[in-house]
Amino acid sequence: MMVAIMQLTLEVPEDLALLLGENPSALSRAALEALTLEGLRANKLSVAQARRMLGIPSRYEMDGFLKAHEIFLSLTIEDIRRDAEVAAAYASK
Repeated sequence: MMVAIMQLTLEVPEDLALLLGENPSALSRAALEALTLEGLRANKLSVAQARRMLGIPSRYEMDGFLKAHEIFLSLTIEDIRRDAEVAAAYASK
C-alpha cells in the first residue's frame, strides 16, 4: 500500500537553528521527534503510529525511545497479560 508523504518546511533563524542541531538533518530529525512526542502526549497518535512516523523498526526500540523522553504508557493488567502471552508464545517457537 502506497502512503502519501507530506513534507513540512520550518523557517527558523539560522543562529537559533545552530543552537538546536549541528546540521540540517539532525535538526529535521529533532523536529520530527518533537512533533511525534507531542502527538503522543496529546493522545493524537498511538504508539504504533508514532513508531511508523519515526521509522523505528521494533516495539522494543520504541519503548526505549519513549523511556528516554519520559513518556510512560498507561497499561492495563489485560495489556500486560496479552504481552506476556505473546512473549511466551514467541519464546516457545
